[in-house]
Amino acid sequence: MPWTLGEALAWLEDHVNLEAAVAGRMEPDLSRMRRLCALMGDPERAYPVVHVTGTNGKGSTTRMVTALLAASGLAVGMYTSPDLEGVNERLAVAHGHIDALVEDGEADAADEDKETEPRVLGPVPIPGDDLATVLEAVAALEPLVDGRPTRFEVLTAAAFRWFADSAVDAAVVEVGLGGLYDATNVVDAQVAVVTNVSFDHEDVLGPTLEGIAAEKAGIVKPGSTLVLGVTDDTLAPVFLGAGAERAWQLGRHFGATADRVAVGGRLVSLRTPAAEYDDVYLPVHGAHQVANAAVAVAAAEAFFGGPLAPDVVAEAFAGLRLPGRMEVMGRRPLVLLDGAHNVAGARAAAATVAEEFPGDQGVVAVVGMLRGRDPAHMLSALGLDHARLVVACPAPSPRTVPAAEVAAAARALGVEAQEVSGVGEAVELALAAAGEDDRVLITGSLYVVGAARSVLRRRAAG
Repeated sequence: MPWTLGEALAWLEDHVNLEAAVAGRMEPDLSRMRRLCALMGDPERAYPVVHVTGTNGKGSTTRMVTALLAASGLAVGMYTSPDLEGVNERLAVAHGHIDALVEDGEADAADEDKETEPRVLGPVPIPGDDLATVLEAVAALEPLVDGRPTRFEVLTAAAFRWFADSAVDAAVVEVGLGGLYDATNVVDAQVAVVTNVSFDHEDVLGPTLEGIAAEKAGIVKPGSTLVLGVTDDTLAPVFLGAGAERAWQLGRHFGATADRVAVGGRLVSLRTPAAEYDDVYLPVHGAHQVANAAVAVAAAEAFFGGPLAPDVVAEAFAGLRLPGRMEVMGRRPLVLLDGAHNVAGARAAAATVAEEFPGDQGVVAVVGMLRGRDPAHMLSALGLDHARLVVACPAPSPRTVPAAEVAAAARALGVEAQEVSGVGEAVELALAAAGEDDRVLITGSLYVVGAARSVLRRRAAG
């Protein structure tokens, strides 16, 4: 009998999970991934790939590029990490220009002659039955691999296989960690995207920014186009010398020419090597997302080898959703989720709250973070040294910083703090403590944000 989803997930979770490991990683080695892919007939070569890395913003940029390619009429596979609420959301397909009248594959006969606007559907996560099938297919090949693959390698191989089986026109693949030895780097991407470089995972990638940059530059392949969001003159040469056929750099070849806060997002104008896109509405929060949008549009242009139609850009971004990235999950009190997990991301989150969600009332924050982060530095970067209350909780990961350490750091900054044993309890405590005009910020780790998102969605459903 074919595996059930439960059986497939149990097999998956039996693998080493380096994303959740307390420390360290296996020796840098792509041989297991290459062998798995070869046994499957190299599905990662069945479609062109846009490969995305960066310290911050790579998940948002991956979703933006996916939306742009789908709005251009392509079926696009999207691979992201980590999962927020379920593992299946990491493998998704977005379909572009689907008739708006078509539901479940059928159109109302009375409306057949009506003119309709195209729309973008997706990204739609892999159905449970498909996930079970593709994991079972990988499991059948595992005995033929020298050394047991990791959980991330299994998921990556499954994604490549499913995209090929789904006959996607293209795939947008987010790096898990670094680039050079990341499991996704078996692809030969025609477009390599680097959003930015800052300190994170120094124990694995560092300890210097130059070392982190060198790891991320490993995704650049001969003949590819590099779309570079790094503007630091000391780091850019690491990428520009990585062997791309052509390179476009933020601030030199593309960027934003206008950016202002709008209701529910931002109104921007973008300049790229091939075109200018004026008054584009981005339904997302944060000035840092404007740079991500510029990178994404440049990447789509590089993929197609020319400019995009303005209505394609408008359509792609109009339906954009970035789960867990300064996501509004409630009003009165205002509830914000943001997966800021390093100092650079924390500063961006603080700037966004100050610019787009100002208020005379205080901030009640739920904070949990992973090891490798200094709690005091993170809290200060998040602007929480003036918070009304910090509710500290452990992130649902073996790598969590104990809640007591986060609470102690908050108290050392002169902020009232409470510590609890789980994310759900932290969310309930924060909502109970917040007044209708307060702002509740849930942040510090995507693991915390994912767990809180599930709690809030269940709460909203009654």
